[in-house]
Amino acid sequence: MGSDSKMFAAALRYWRHARGWSQLDLSVWSDVSARHISCLETGRARPSREMVLRLAESLDVPLRDRDAMLAHADFAPEFGGDDPTSDPAISRAIDRMLAQQEPYPMLVMNRAYDIERMNGAARRLFSLARGEVTERLNAVDLLFDPGGIRPFVRDWERVARGMIGRVQRDCLRHPNHAGLAELLVRIQGAPGVSAAWRSPDLSGDERAAFAFCFELGGLELRFLTTLMVFNAPRTASDDELQIELYFPQDEETERACAALAQT
Repeated sequence: MGSDSKMFAAALRYWRHARGWSQLDLSVWSDVSARHISCLETGRARPSREMVLRLAESLDVPLRDRDAMLAHADFAPEFGGDDPTSDPAISRAIDRMLAQQEPYPMLVMNRAYDIERMNGAARRLFSLARGEVTERLNAVDLLFDPGGIRPFVRDWERVARGMIGRVQRDCLRHPNHAGLAELLVRIQGAPGVSAAWRSPDLSGDERAAFAFCFELGGLELRFLTTLMVFNAPRTASDDELQIELYFPQDEETERACAALAQT
């Protein structure tokens, strides 16, 4: 077998171990015999394209990593490879969401929290803290950077500790994502971050929503934020999209957002 096929065998073992499954577990979920899975993992059998996709689907492998598994088995990518082009239907849906979320902020981010797009409300909010937004930003870096939004977040330590926990969980879910690993190293080394925060604490609930308060220009802006992803995306880039929606927690924040939209 060629080196690529050996890489497929290693990748299959890796993802099975990452999920904490035995070969029998994978056999049950994929409807592939445990003996054949063993042959694939030892390199005694070569997978078909359909077999690669079936096993990757059963293991819930991220789409970009599924393309890597296909490449290791000498097949062309299925989900876009390194092509950043999004599904046109999803792009149109995002356009509508960005507009409909006004006058409240919305961010479109990749898996490592780099902001790909934002609506006018998000731009206005960040501009209050940093001046005009001209460069590409990372939403998590902004929270930990003394030159970002950090000075304006009330109870920053609570918010920052929760965010580190979120990124730690993301790294466990996506162990091959270099951008996430680099982000975690950066924020764990940021000023004011306790060494105790660096040990993942997965005992608590993973909250679907995050509450915090900005103190900006004499305003107190209280938001509840939540992340959404697209179910069953068809491209690797869409599989990695995260959309963060900001919702006002009180009437004062509603009025302030509406007033900012008129400036």
